Amino acid sequence: MTEAQDAQDLTADIDLRRIPRGTGRRLHGAIAHKLGTAIVSGEYAPGDTLSGEVAFSEALDVSRSAYREAIQVLAAKGLVESRPKAGTRVLPRDRWNLLDPEVLAWAFSSEPDVQFVRALFELRAIVEPAAAGLAAERRDRTDLKVMKDALTGMRHHSLANAAGRAADRDFHNAILRATHNDALVVLSASIGAAVNWTTQFKQRARALPRNPIPDHVRVYDAIAAQDVDGATKAMRTLVDLALEDTRSAMAG
Repeated sequence: MTEAQDAQDLTADIDLRRIPRGTGRRLHGAIAHKLGTAIVSGEYAPGDTLSGEVAFSEALDVSRSAYREAIQVLAAKGLVESRPKAGTRVLPRDRWNLLDPEVLAWAFSSEPDVQFVRALFELRAIVEPAAAGLAAERRDRTDLKVMKDALTGMRHHSLANAAGRAADRDFHNAILRATHNDALVVLSASIGAAVNWTTQFKQRARALPRNPIPDHVRVYDAIAAQDVDGATKAMRTLVDLALEDTRSAMAG
């Protein structure tokens, strides 16, 4: 297969007619999304070389600068490395910024790797219970209001739609922020994205097997009561049950 044919096959699903000309950010974002999804899904393996910018831009009828900007996005997330004359090479998986919210979105845009989903829950099981305990100790009125508003949004919308899942993400983010620990707050976008995508994944084939909102309420009540042990245990239970639901969805 020639480089031009390779570029044409890879980009076949990008509908550039929906991206108005002149909106360069959206254009290179669409290209980055397509390439990123192909890499994360394994269509391109570590060590593979991507199509050159000339072949790619001609296949899509886009500017070479749009392709270069898309490659810069992927490079910033650790997915690829570009070198003069050597081209753009896919980097080993351990170089990828797997917690980048956009990379998480790419991972879940197709069927996610089982081991990756398990790894996300292991991360959550390590971070979130401890964060809930710290939040119970350090939260202030503003933190509690954000959590309570997020719970209200979850109840109103349910987790079956995007608005409810956004409220769920906001709830988990608020707990990390309530630790008032800058290092943990940095993880809030990644943890929130992991929560959002795993929840959405669980509902692809069928509805959630149970209502998880009461589990969130128990976490909130313990944090509001400044019950450190209770908050830690409630969050550990919440994450464990979420993993059980996800395993059930993957098995089904």
